[in-house]
Amino acid sequence: MTKRSDTLKALFGAPQAQALSADNQAAPLPRVAAGSIRSMKESFSGIERENEVLRETIAAGANVVEVDPALIEPSPYSDRFTDDGGPEFDQLKASMRANGQEVPVLLRRHPTQEGRYQTAFGHRRIRAARELGLNVRAVIRALSDTDLVIAQGIENSARQDLSFIERAVFALRLERAGHERSVIQEALTVDRAEVSKLIAVASEIPEDIVTAIGRAPKIGRPRWQALAARLTEPGALARTRRLVKSATFGQADSDSRFLQVLACATAQTEEGRASRSPMQAVVTTDGAKIADAEHKGRALKLTFARPLDEGFAAFVLDQIPALFDRYAAQEKGRR
Repeated sequence: MTKRSDTLKALFGAPQAQALSADNQAAPLPRVAAGSIRSMKESFSGIERENEVLRETIAAGANVVEVDPALIEPSPYSDRFTDDGGPEFDQLKASMRANGQEVPVLLRRHPTQEGRYQTAFGHRRIRAARELGLNVRAVIRALSDTDLVIAQGIENSARQDLSFIERAVFALRLERAGHERSVIQEALTVDRAEVSKLIAVASEIPEDIVTAIGRAPKIGRPRWQALAARLTEPGALARTRRLVKSATFGQADSDSRFLQVLACATAQTEEGRASRSPMQAVVTTDGAKIADAEHKGRALKLTFARPLDEGFAAFVLDQIPALFDRYAAQEKGRR
């Protein structure tokens, strides 16, 4: 029995299984399936393990009730973007239409609204039941916010179907809601370093740009990081916002929208670099030379004119924090 299965049983109210001793663990298989095939096998086996655990908890006496989906709200910590339909969801609906809801969802009572519930586990099944006009079969448990977050992580880690940016935004939302990094690690089944990377990317790209792009399931961390870097270039964010508001932008799929945004931000960056001389004189308002500014990629080297070099350089260094604060406030106002 895996740790994930034990946690799942605990959330549904069944006792945790005793861990097997090392002597009882199966020896590793000599061959491992390659990349995408292995990922598919793990995804399907994860879903089957989930279903098996839930069947066991029901058999052990977990109380399953039927709830009107109109009384069920999503988790307060959204982990999916709105465009999460597609073939998999259509298959789920077809299965529930033909066979009913075989596996219950996990709910908690709404903390402030009597008679209503919040979803911990089974968001897609609830959505399918709502669209099919069916009641939702559910187990209702008393869950803390931390329990709720971990339950969502369990649901998604089995399928591994959240895109990178969905995981990143989910991590950022959890942190802003006051959850510890250790809770975010457990919810997303990642280490502390990965949580930091997820939150950094979600923090650096404005929410309206992320929303316009969508879940972009084929786009991984490196390209999202590249976009974050490009958007810091002068003018790139404003031009990108004009792109996402264009009439044709929303007609493309989510992955294509990301590529359009990255190309737009990159093109503007390259255009700016091409038009900028590597060496530029910095002068006073009356034309006296202050320094030479040398551009090398994203680096900037200032060589001050004599007799300003030492004293003026010290003065500039002292003023940089205040200048940066002014710049940051100006950029925030543009967003």
